[in-house]
Amino acid sequence: MRTIFDHPQRDGGDGLFPELDVPAAGLDRLIDRALLRSDRPRIPNLSEPTVARHYTALSKLNYGVDDGLYPLGSCTMKHNPKVNEDLSRLPGLANVHPLADPGLVQGTLAFLYELSELLGRIAGLPAVCLQPAAGAHGELTGMFLFRRYFEERGEEDRRRILLPDSAHGTNPASAAVAGFDVTEIASNDAGMVDLDALDAELDETVAGIMLTVPNTLGIFEEGILEVAARVHAAGGLCYFDGANLNAFLGRARPGDMGADVFHYNLHKTLSTPHGGGGPGAGPVAVSEPLIDFLPVPRIDREGSTYSLDWNHPRSIGSVHSFYGNVLVGVRAYAYLLQLGDEGLRAVSEDAVLNANYLQERLKRTYPLPYDRLCKHEFVLSGKGLADGISTLDIAKRLIDYGFHPPTIYFPLIVREALMIEPTETEGKEGLDRFAEAMERIAFEAREHPELLHEAPHRAPVRRLDQTRAARDPVLTYPFDERAEGRGA
Repeated sequence: MRTIFDHPQRDGGDGLFPELDVPAAGLDRLIDRALLRSDRPRIPNLSEPTVARHYTALSKLNYGVDDGLYPLGSCTMKHNPKVNEDLSRLPGLANVHPLADPGLVQGTLAFLYELSELLGRIAGLPAVCLQPAAGAHGELTGMFLFRRYFEERGEEDRRRILLPDSAHGTNPASAAVAGFDVTEIASNDAGMVDLDALDAELDETVAGIMLTVPNTLGIFEEGILEVAARVHAAGGLCYFDGANLNAFLGRARPGDMGADVFHYNLHKTLSTPHGGGGPGAGPVAVSEPLIDFLPVPRIDREGSTYSLDWNHPRSIGSVHSFYGNVLVGVRAYAYLLQLGDEGLRAVSEDAVLNANYLQERLKRTYPLPYDRLCKHEFVLSGKGLADGISTLDIAKRLIDYGFHPPTIYFPLIVREALMIEPTETEGKEGLDRFAEAMERIAFEAREHPELLHEAPHRAPVRRLDQTRAARDPVLTYPFDERAEGRGA
């Protein structure tokens, strides 16, 4: 599709803005002449209806969760209640200035305090910080907490983080940025942590382990109590990645399983539209020994009055401007109050039911490397489906059937991986349509492989030369070349 700079109705004349019909009195007092541009802005001279139609047409080329099933594994792309969007736009919340005196924003501080309390109860941990802006930011905060804990104990030699090969991809980066070395722990044949491999790495240099719960295979670590006990016995701490919380929400608590730090993805689990670069929120909950190190400021309550407390000298400091992404917290708070305990349990029940329904149906057609009860997601393989067919071919062909492809080629421990998460908000009809499309693609892979090799056939952009795109990317619009002779 053409860009708006290439629109055929573009006027190349000088009539973009009318000439001033009054003296420009006082302009020099308002704007330094050195700051004024000397050339015309590169703005297409188009009518308002033309501009509106252009961007409306662009919006229809995109795919979102309101269009249909969005089975992006590991990302929980689900429908969220629209009423929560309305609540986050209430002027009393949306228009609060971040530098407002705490006495003027008691309502905002009250809901943030109560949200922290609710999240702590969900995790079974005594304290929560809402500051981190996303899941990976929560991971990084957790790693800073680990580091401060061992520095205070005089155990600076504990510089290693153990990481299962089925963990989220951001985990090793978060640990490395915080100054730790990462040691990979292999999975066993059941897709869980190999306890013998874990024991071989536990020594006085280990700061802790980062567990994705459930892991990226969609499998819950059945030996999680034993893993936590062994790490703790070796003097380490346990970090639980909570991005997949919808798999056990309201049914199990990380604190009861041995977590010292647990992060939530409010934008995945607790009602904020996910994708498009944000906004996000990755609060962290911590065990008792780590409370003093939590970021500042902290919200304190004395009777019915709330305040921001900076007086925590052992804190790791602030990890986000002001108090995090507050309006993401509004949506999460509303979601928790709407659902209550029974509703939260229904979330995890439906997430697990939907994933297992799809897994049982699709494993008849696609290889399933770990054939066992899954939680919120599962991982198929495109390897061996048909000669010459790759997972990329399957994903591209799925676009022609009107579905966003699942996550592909991750986790790395599954060759030609197709990572599928149907989420808890999909009904059986939508799951069946997705399964039928996948089954049809499997048939085409064997009988008409060219359909897959050349897919997508109906998308606005066909398949790109990925090697060339990586080696020779076009990252800017060539204004100067296109503007010549067109009045820009």
